[in-house]
Amino acid sequence: MSEIGKPPAASEITPEGSYLRRREFLRDSLLFTATSSAVGGTLLWLMRGLRAKDRQKPLGSASVLPSTLTIARQLDYSSGEAQTPYGSVTTYNNFYEFGVDKGDPAENAHTLKTRPWTIAIEGEVKRPQIIDIDRLLEWFPLEERVYRMRCVEAWSMVIPWVGFPLGDLLRRLEPTSRAKYVAFTTLLDPEQMPEQRSGLLDWPYVEGLRIDEAMHPLAILAIGLYGRPLPNQDGAPLRLVVPWKYGFKGIKSIVKIRLTEEQPPSTWNLAAPDEYGFFANVNPAVDHPRWSQATERRIGELRRRPTLPFNGYADQVAGLYAGMDLRRSF
Repeated sequence: MSEIGKPPAASEITPEGSYLRRREFLRDSLLFTATSSAVGGTLLWLMRGLRAKDRQKPLGSASVLPSTLTIARQLDYSSGEAQTPYGSVTTYNNFYEFGVDKGDPAENAHTLKTRPWTIAIEGEVKRPQIIDIDRLLEWFPLEERVYRMRCVEAWSMVIPWVGFPLGDLLRRLEPTSRAKYVAFTTLLDPEQMPEQRSGLLDWPYVEGLRIDEAMHPLAILAIGLYGRPLPNQDGAPLRLVVPWKYGFKGIKSIVKIRLTEEQPPSTWNLAAPDEYGFFANVNPAVDHPRWSQATERRIGELRRRPTLPFNGYADQVAGLYAGMDLRRSF
């Protein structure tokens, strides 16, 4: 060992390549632990009947919103399947900015302040602007959309979201002819989102869609569920819902929407590109490297059920991917 005050010998210095590989290994180990425990934890949560709401803290500034939302139209895209109880939808969450356990977001997301809140719309649009969330909500009538939600971890829910079509917002802002993709960014504020201090993921969380996906009528921006404003742990005050894709595409607490000519980055694809593709379409024929995607466990049920291509929305969206190899473009 070198003496204090003297530089280490060259033989004692860890090569840069070894240091970077070790750093990557440590982060990958954290990712493996988080995602693997999430898959196994689903059944455990069901059997124990855990509910984070039993220890949930107040949801802070979400209380400034009305307790119920005015809904102009209700549409059920779940084929009449039973809706997942509100208590489960709001206590069994993936929102790693507040912790990796399913109950962590409900317990910890009280630190998120959803007012005031603005969304920057920029890039390849003719009318770029910064929009206050409450002004945005005056632009569009709210719709209730009952959608199946399929997590990449092989569990699912049926959720009555409240929001408006993403395409309506994009048309209002007039994309240029160069707009080929839509990129989304979550708030970056470690004071409000404490786990952003960790190295689990590269923060802030980012996601993206092709412009034709974003303009599809099924893609919405949600501001509520079950007729009420979104709880913080479910992505308040504004989140993306794309029901034919795995849940990690549903970016939460959005502060920026940017239209681009090039494919934008996606957080989980950056973290583990062999496990999480950019498109992330629900596909029972393409397994995750560590588990099967052929079946899923609906929260509230013990038996597994078959997973449907495009989460049951193939008739509406399969044409977006005509001619693509969905095993390669997963």
